[in-house]
Amino acid sequence: MTGDGLTSGQVSSLLLAWYGRAGRQLPWRQTREPYRIWLSEIMLQQTGVDTVIPYYLKFLDRFPDVSTLADAELDAVIALWAGLGYYSRARNLHAAARQVVSAHDGRFPADLASLQSLPGVGRSTAGAILAIAFDRKGVILDGNVRRVLCRLFALEQDPRAVAAERQLWCWAEALTPEDRPHDYAQAIMDLGATVCTPRQPKCAACPLAGLCRARAANLQHELPRSRQKKTVPVQTQVALLLERSGRLLVRKRPLDGMLGGLWEFPAAAVAAGKDPACAARKLLAELGLAGELREAGAVRHAYSHFKLDLHCYRGAVDGPLLVAEAGESRWLELAELGAIPLHGAHKKVLALLASNR
Repeated sequence: MTGDGLTSGQVSSLLLAWYGRAGRQLPWRQTREPYRIWLSEIMLQQTGVDTVIPYYLKFLDRFPDVSTLADAELDAVIALWAGLGYYSRARNLHAAARQVVSAHDGRFPADLASLQSLPGVGRSTAGAILAIAFDRKGVILDGNVRRVLCRLFALEQDPRAVAAERQLWCWAEALTPEDRPHDYAQAIMDLGATVCTPRQPKCAACPLAGLCRARAANLQHELPRSRQKKTVPVQTQVALLLERSGRLLVRKRPLDGMLGGLWEFPAAAVAAGKDPACAARKLLAELGLAGELREAGAVRHAYSHFKLDLHCYRGAVDGPLLVAEAGESRWLELAELGAIPLHGAHKKVLALLASNR
């Protein structure tokens, strides 16, 4: 009993019967292999199923088991992750694989605390792995489950508030059955993904419609309550498209920062109220290079917490092959740039360069 009138048996029996009819067929549903379940759960953090599937299959083709992943160079992992976003997941994935090999003899632990000790594995992800891979009671509170519970219990608070978060975990714990946790975990995630959707929930198709308090109060379109939107800041940067003997200069971002390990054209921030052209010339000098720069257009790119306004400057340069700043840099032909993992904003820069040519 949840303390709010609903029992695990009421919810799970309806949900499991529906899942038997309507559950999705997904690549990671064909296995109980913990490595593959873990990989799918990490990829599905902040990313939709349709986007994840081709990356998941490609990743398994290259790294079929945890030992192969642990033995790989981080650069190879990041290169395969390029385009999936939230690149700290790739770094954590690699670190976690090495921890599984070094601390657990290459076998994923089957208890919640040990799973949560792995880099990038939080409470909900650990619960999903425990339930799906090991068929043990594992409590999940990802975005889909959170939405289902907010509507099922008509939670009218901001679901991210501390008290609401605590309550949601209590409900999730109380409703998760001891029997068939593997199927229950996937069923409740599927319900949120395909029926109890953020907009236009399909209440007529929902197995829990008769229990849903939001539907009874005609609140299903209003819950969960949205957080007040914050103004998204805009950052201005410059990027240099520097050519020398038919090659362009690119550099790798530091591994420990945002977009770590990905490649980009030399770039720098532009201070508020300052001229981007001046910032471009200053960056060129800092690189120890000389030449005339001309405007080559601009691109815009949205990240989770800011928007980027990127001004591009192009020019042929003279100077040493090794640029003055520290870090890994390369001079590559245009055709070679497609083979390195450029991050999203600079893929747009590359497209701009190609169109100008």
